[in-house]
Amino acid sequence: MKVAVIGAGSMGHGLALVFAEGGHSVCITDTFAETLLTVKSRITSTLKSLERNVFVVDRVKTVATLEEAVANADFIIEAAPEKLELKQQLFAKIESVARSDAILATNTSVIPITQIMALVKTKHRAIGTHWWNPPYLVPLVEVIQTADTSPDVIDATMALLRQLGKVPVHVKKDVPGFVGNRMQHALWREAISLVENGVCDAETVDLVVKNSFGRRLAVLGPLENADLVGTDLTLDIHHAVLSHLEDTHKPSPYLIGLVREGNLGFKSNQGFKSWTNEKKDALRELVLQHLKTMKNLLGN
Repeated sequence: MKVAVIGAGSMGHGLALVFAEGGHSVCITDTFAETLLTVKSRITSTLKSLERNVFVVDRVKTVATLEEAVANADFIIEAAPEKLELKQQLFAKIESVARSDAILATNTSVIPITQIMALVKTKHRAIGTHWWNPPYLVPLVEVIQTADTSPDVIDATMALLRQLGKVPVHVKKDVPGFVGNRMQHALWREAISLVENGVCDAETVDLVVKNSFGRRLAVLGPLENADLVGTDLTLDIHHAVLSHLEDTHKPSPYLIGLVREGNLGFKSNQGFKSWTNEKKDALRELVLQHLKTMKNLLGN
C-alpha cells in the first residue's frame, strides 16, 4: 500500500516509521523545510534507539509538496497542528489533488472529525484515526467514524491498523475527545480539583495514581475491575462518592491561573510542580523505558 503522511513533526515522523515498518511505501511532506529535511534522520535515530532495522527508513520518501505526497496514495493521514481551520483547509486541498478512492484520515486528539472534514465533498471516505504518542510504542488507535463514513472505509482502516500490529478500536459516535481523552481528562479534572480544594498537593495525587490503581490499568480496565469487585459494590461506592466528585463543565480556575501566570509546566519549569532540566529529562526517559518494557512484556 502507498501511504501519504502530511506533517513531519514528532507525530508525523512516528507515523511514517510505523507504516514503513509495516512494509508500506511512505511519502511524507511538511510546509517547514527544516522539519522535512531532518525527518529521515529522526526516523533512523528512533529505530536505532528501539534496536530495530534502520533500513526501514528506505521505504520513506520525502517530497516538497502536498500534491506529490498524495498523488498515488491509497491512504492519506494528516498529522498537522491541532488547529481546526488549518485542518479543514488542508483536507479541502488534499481532496482536490488525491485519488478519488484514497482514504482520508485525520490524526487528532479531541477535535470532532465531522468538523475537520466539513469542507470535504466525498465525506464517505473521511475518517478519524487518533494515534497516541509515541505511535511506535503505544498500540492503541481510535478509529472514529462520522455519520457519513462508509462501512468499507472503516473496515479497511481497521484491517490496515491490525496489519501494522496496532490495537484499533471503533468509535461509533463522533464526540469531542473520543474515548481515551474523555476518560483521561475526567481523571485530570478530579486530580486538579483535589489540589485546588486543598485535599492534597500535586505530588500526592501523582503518587496515589502511580502506586495504586495506575499499576493495574495496563492489564485491568475500569469496567473489568468493576466486574471483578462486583457491580453491586460498584453501585454502593457510586452512591457514596459520585455526588462529591468534580463535575464542572468549565476549566478549573486553578488551571486558568497557572496558565495566566506563565506556569506552563515543562515549558517554563513550573506548573503543578517545579521542574529542572534534569528532572524533565529523567521523567521523559522513565516514560520511554516503561513503554518499551510494556511493549516487550505485552507484545504490542
